[in-house]
Amino acid sequence: MPKAPKAGATRKPPEPTDSHAEIEDWARKVMPDLQPVVARLDELIRDRLDDLQYAVKWKKAYYGTSDHGWVIEMVAYDVSVNVVFHGGADFPSPPPLGETGRTRYVKLRSLEEVEQPQVREWIEQAGRFPGWT
Repeated sequence: MPKAPKAGATRKPPEPTDSHAEIEDWARKVMPDLQPVVARLDELIRDRLDDLQYAVKWKKAYYGTSDHGWVIEMVAYDVSVNVVFHGGADFPSPPPLGETGRTRYVKLRSLEEVEQPQVREWIEQAGRFPGWT
């Protein structure tokens, strides 16, 4: 049985901005070993999705569109970068991690993992499915 949300515990979405500066500042604070991974993911997201909006909240980077809300969330930990696709459960071939709700994610540890064709496909699909609004 799924857990019911706690009363008053709704998460308010981040406030969007058209400026990428907040993401750049966040990326500089990531563990040095993961900065190339974050930079490449950021580049792929910006190249593949149009009319992006950005935000940083809860030490996470958010990418969204005005049509679909927040579609991608990037979280950098000590050894991996998790890329969360807020509509990922709807993808034809969803990311492998995450079993509840509509979000699915992938953990990436190296540039080689980032360059997998499936990662590009998930990023492109994120722009076609509703995310978190």
